[in-house]
Amino acid sequence: MIKQLITLIALLVAPPLLAQSTPIYSDALYQQQRIEGLAPLADSINFAVIGDWGHNGHFYQRPVAHQLEIALYQLDGDFVISTGDNFYPDGVASTQDPLWQSAFERIYHGPHSFVPWHSVLGNHDYLGNAQAQIDYSNVSGRWQMPARYYSQRFTLASGEPVLVLFLDTNTLVSDYRTRAKYRATQGQDPGPQLAWLKRQLSGSDAAWTLVVGHHPIYTSGKRYGRDNGLVETLAPLLKRYGVDAYIAGHEHDLQHNQIKHSDLAHYVSGGGSEARSVEQREFTRYAEATPGFLTFSINADALQMSAVNHRGEVRYQHKQLRRNKEHKHDQQK
Repeated sequence: MIKQLITLIALLVAPPLLAQSTPIYSDALYQQQRIEGLAPLADSINFAVIGDWGHNGHFYQRPVAHQLEIALYQLDGDFVISTGDNFYPDGVASTQDPLWQSAFERIYHGPHSFVPWHSVLGNHDYLGNAQAQIDYSNVSGRWQMPARYYSQRFTLASGEPVLVLFLDTNTLVSDYRTRAKYRATQGQDPGPQLAWLKRQLSGSDAAWTLVVGHHPIYTSGKRYGRDNGLVETLAPLLKRYGVDAYIAGHEHDLQHNQIKHSDLAHYVSGGGSEARSVEQREFTRYAEATPGFLTFSINADALQMSAVNHRGEVRYQHKQLRRNKEHKHDQQK
């Protein structure tokens, strides 16, 4: 109650300060602040991925949100994916929690940020009312979290589908099963989610398949070397069914990791408000301790990822060419 009262008081005094610092988005501003080197592929769908952001505008959340708006303008972005830890420190209490305004609605307020936000739950979200984030889908015009795990299909200009599967990895992380603070995950059997994932992947005809979860399978961040169980439970399924990319957050940085002898790209976008140290590992293609986000441009032939920091600089780009998946169901059976 005390924490909620403090948050409410902060909201009551915030509007004058917000008005002073809120940019007026106009064509002139978008042109003046263009992100050099950021452009969509031809005939593509385009989206941004941001994670670990919900800090009431503190740290680097506001400058990252501003650059996200610029990027969505440049790419004519179709949607945003949130990789979880949407609200710090303890999620939200309800669909009416003041944090919805102070950490989300009033931060990502530019016109091009009013696109669907397809979101997953992070571990901090489980410290509050996780169901409230699902229920907010019925309140907001853009927040999309219909269930703890779900799928979305998007159609390329070629008519081919892109399949994105959104997971609740909190129920898959092995050490959460014994930690008291994550007791909300302990009553959930991970079996049905894994069975659902297998059905979605085995029956897919998608040109591109992406899987999104909060926790990385491999990381170049501070949690390197910790066994969270996903290498054993999740990685084999993604490899078997030819998933093109696994996208996560949790680590407060930006990463691209590639495991030897694997076509599956591992991307981490957890720099929505803070940055933590990274190191080069045996699988690291790119890792940077910077606030920011990733953008993706996908067409029938390629997927292009760009890492953008809070200053509006493209720090890294990677292009994946489309693979032949005709025999994907026969891989590693």
